[in-house]
Amino acid sequence: MVKMKIGIIGGSDGLGKTLVYYFRDDFDVYITGRDHKKGRAVADEAGANYIESNADLAKISDMVIISVPIQHTSDVIREVAPFMKEGSVMIDVTSVKEEPSKTMAEVLPDTIEYIPTHPIFGPRTMILDNQVIVLTPDKKGKWYDKVYKYLESKNMRIIETTAQKHDYMMSIVQILTHFAFISTASAIEKLKVDLAETEDYESPIYNLMIDMIARIVAQNPYLTYNIQTMNNNGPKIRTTFADAVLELRDVINSYDEDEFVDIAIKATKHMGDIKNALGRSDKAIGALNYEYRILNNSIGQEVGLQHIYSKKIHVGILESIDGKTAVLKNGNKIKKLRVANIRILLEDELYQWKIKNYYNRTESISCIFPKNVNAETIEQTVMNIDNIIDINLIDTYNGPQIDDDSISLTFKVTALDKSDIENVKKLFTGFGGKLR
Repeated sequence: MVKMKIGIIGGSDGLGKTLVYYFRDDFDVYITGRDHKKGRAVADEAGANYIESNADLAKISDMVIISVPIQHTSDVIREVAPFMKEGSVMIDVTSVKEEPSKTMAEVLPDTIEYIPTHPIFGPRTMILDNQVIVLTPDKKGKWYDKVYKYLESKNMRIIETTAQKHDYMMSIVQILTHFAFISTASAIEKLKVDLAETEDYESPIYNLMIDMIARIVAQNPYLTYNIQTMNNNGPKIRTTFADAVLELRDVINSYDEDEFVDIAIKATKHMGDIKNALGRSDKAIGALNYEYRILNNSIGQEVGLQHIYSKKIHVGILESIDGKTAVLKNGNKIKKLRVANIRILLEDELYQWKIKNYYNRTESISCIFPKNVNAETIEQTVMNIDNIIDINLIDTYNGPQIDDDSISLTFKVTALDKSDIENVKKLFTGFGGKLR
């Protein structure tokens, strides 16, 4: 069966690179990139194909996905439009929709369909399930239904709207929030605040706020700038925010309590379902506190900690929680891990990791038991011992050396460590057995 060819312009970085992993199992994926060496490496790693020319990619692709910086999107649309296959489709994934939609309508012939889209998630998102994607079609052709059904099959939350409505909504979701957060971060910098010192005084809400601000300001500043400047609603949004800040400043500086309370009440009422907001923030705070509580209760015990970005797992004795750092000891090695960047492995996850990564010990143990002993019960009991991987009865013997009322059973036992094998031997003697 011939697979559909998907070409991703800008497939070596960011969201474009992530899209390769989404599509590679279902389609033949081709990518381009600005850095050819890097692009080939990404393609090789992901099982895709690399093409140096955007035009050559467009010539062979049934679907062309444009995933380049916002400021270059319209230029790339114009570049590849003359080379698109008849009956193919063009899709862009930028977070601003009016300008790309207008450009595609202008330069693409009627034989080429186009679907402006905006996946509302970032390159770190590796699962499409329950993720939001916005579609802003000017018109719906044969490709639209296919794309919609594919997104539905991935259990995505699909929003259909106009490019104008999308850009206005994103001016609130992105422009207003990013502008407010970066302004706050800039004020903290201008005040020369030592954030490490504020940790001694921080509340859970302050903690969450600082984390969210840090997440926004850590994004690519060029991307953030282009989101701000290329959305037509940006100037009005930023001016309204600045006016609100100045109004609030003047009201407080003039000690006008009544006016301040009036502003606060109006703002609160307009926020909508406050109970839901409190519930969600309580969950976030509770999750942070729960993790610290689990770590504190695990001091002196063996734990497995997985870095949430690199996915690397560290196993050892948890020595202490030093501020916001977990100190892990494995033999003579000390590892310090930022608590915010780790996940505590569940007991079974840690066990499975040990099986795969530790040197396992296997030993055959022969033991004389009373003749009426139940071997299956012994096996089930042994499997309840910590760090036992497997046990199997491999021999039964009741020859001349064994009393008539006894039987010799030999079990093959696999465990993580020699000490775990010794625990099995102790269990056998506890069952009334005598080791041979």
